[in-house]
Amino acid sequence: MFGFFLRWSVNLLALVIAGSLIPGIRIQSIQMGIIAAGILGIVNAVIRPVVLVLTLPINLLTLGLFTLVINAAMLKLVADVVPGFVIESFRAAFFGALLVSFISWVLNIFIGGDGTFVFIKRAHKGDDRGTRR
Repeated sequence: MFGFFLRWSVNLLALVIAGSLIPGIRIQSIQMGIIAAGILGIVNAVIRPVVLVLTLPINLLTLGLFTLVINAAMLKLVADVVPGFVIESFRAAFFGALLVSFISWVLNIFIGGDGTFVFIKRAHKGDDRGTRR
């Protein structure tokens, strides 16, 4: 359950950053941002895989670049559902989806599959833990 809320907060942070950096994306209140982050998670888990399968031929022809358009459409769909989350144009949705995807990817590197934080330790010189004997 903690992992769910952790990923939700990552989505929220990504949406807030996109809303502050991309002109044409506005989050009118933090409550609407929380709702938008939750609905974005649901849309990415349920609707997006179906759309990716249905658009597989065009995705193959564009070597996967059409996925960026799908991400923008999913973000625009969330904006249409949540009243306090406004995206004014498809261009804003495109660049917003690109930024949200990048921020989520970077932050999710540090979250494990079970929803816990992952720490990366650097081995010190002369440390033989992990070497085969």
